[in-house]
Amino acid sequence: MSDLDRAIAIDIALEPDAGMTAHAIAVNARLRSQFPSGFELGETHKPHITVLQRFVDGNALDQVTTAARSVIADEHIPSWKLTAVDHNYIAIPPVGVTTIAIAPTDELHRLQQRLIDALAPYTVHSGTTAAFVSSVEGTDIQDKLISYVTDFVSRSSGDHFHPHVTTGVATVEYLDQMVQERFEPFVFTIVGATLYQLGTYGTAQKRLGTLT
Repeated sequence: MSDLDRAIAIDIALEPDAGMTAHAIAVNARLRSQFPSGFELGETHKPHITVLQRFVDGNALDQVTTAARSVIADEHIPSWKLTAVDHNYIAIPPVGVTTIAIAPTDELHRLQQRLIDALAPYTVHSGTTAAFVSSVEGTDIQDKLISYVTDFVSRSSGDHFHPHVTTGVATVEYLDQMVQERFEPFVFTIVGATLYQLGTYGTAQKRLGTLT
């Protein structure tokens, strides 16, 4: 079996407190009223902050979990104070995946780099649609999603890391209007961290293990 065949698309995610969770779910309900085929936040798709996405060897998930858990245990993440600053979206025309942007911090940058280093021995270069959670044989996995995970470290780490909570999907036209609305920044905390397998639109769909 090749590396591609063994690959699992993972997401190491921070779990926000009840205030951020409620805010994200409210935005998600608004978006689904405009775009009903978008995903629903809740038990299946919990609001979260992605720190790292990677393709890893599916035979090494225990080692991945242990390595990530060791890093996170050193960081004392419940003491962090993070700030939500704006609405944004990632375009996948004709739709966009919406986010609540979070101000980056030294702690977030440090955590991300430590996780990249810790998971390097178990990382594979890329994967296929089989690396993702899908109930329709991968037909709901976007081509851009595979390249996004493949290139996550080069495109979304260090100075390119833009932490956020994903809130849903809507048309680009609707989101262009939404991001112009006034956003009241707010402070929130982190209550845990989880290892997920990714699904459609890059959602953290299947819980693989608790990291705190």
